[in-house]
Amino acid sequence: MDLMGELLPKVQAYLSERDWRDVPCMQGRSFAVSPLAQGEYNLNYRITAGDLKLVFRINVGTQIQRSDQIVYEYKTLRLLEGSGVTPKPYFVDDSRRCFDTGILIMEFLPGEPLDYRCDAASAAALLARIHQTEVPEADNHLIRETAPLSLIWEECAGLLQRYFESERADAAIRDYLRDLIGWADAARSGERYYQADPWPCIVNTEVNSGNFIVNRLKETIHLVDWEMPRWGDPSQDLAHFCSPLTTLWKTDYRMGPQARLDFLDAYCDGIRDRHLKNTLMERIRLREPFVRLRGISWSAMGWAAYQSDYAGVRNPDTWATSEGCSIPF
Repeated sequence: MDLMGELLPKVQAYLSERDWRDVPCMQGRSFAVSPLAQGEYNLNYRITAGDLKLVFRINVGTQIQRSDQIVYEYKTLRLLEGSGVTPKPYFVDDSRRCFDTGILIMEFLPGEPLDYRCDAASAAALLARIHQTEVPEADNHLIRETAPLSLIWEECAGLLQRYFESERADAAIRDYLRDLIGWADAARSGERYYQADPWPCIVNTEVNSGNFIVNRLKETIHLVDWEMPRWGDPSQDLAHFCSPLTTLWKTDYRMGPQARLDFLDAYCDGIRDRHLKNTLMERIRLREPFVRLRGISWSAMGWAAYQSDYAGVRNPDTWATSEGCSIPF
């Protein structure tokens, strides 16, 4: 039995045995549980009681190297409740008494993944809304990108080390990646631009098509995966959304120059701050190589790790993409 199936009875028992008086909408209800989605770092179940539908999320790993990963995500969703484009969080439990890792219960949003060909403008408007959500700057829990390009470079250097040390690594690819991380080491000095002209906001950092939920009947769009948000520059999300390493990860779509321009124009239409509009292209230009580097680095790490002692959940789609990857970076 896979891990999703193995833990399902445990989820059912947790829901049945806990006193839910602190979550009124769940009190006194009997929930049916079914598998929903599996990622590398989380298992997600749909829990249903009559017309109430929620997501029960079990954290099984972390991309931000924090022991409180699930609380970090819960707090982020609380900050974003007023945006109207993220799932409402209901409950978090990081006690580890019933599960080895933390759990989160949040709103279930029916729909389908984003289609780049018809939903890009809606995604742009959503990101503009998130980036302008009022968040207390001095008192939030988010990881701060005080040195944004160095932060990505250090993460990539750690990810690539897994590939460099793999016995199955291709020597030519290893040399290429070493040259690439060396180039980025010098290029990260460009982060002085962001430090001199900051425009801090909450950024998701993982805006791939599968993390958007589009409900065509209700004409709504939400961004649902908040594992590794940061307090940083909006160029992070915009460069990531446009990158071929993002669009080709789950789909066969590559964003052309006109589609990219249309997306950024739609984003600017939703931005009130004129200075951000005027400086947006330079912010993206400096950020984009590092966003792509992270995609390459994660893919290299995943390829090596999936063949050894990978600690996360093995996602068949991720392995198939990594094994068959022919993206010209």
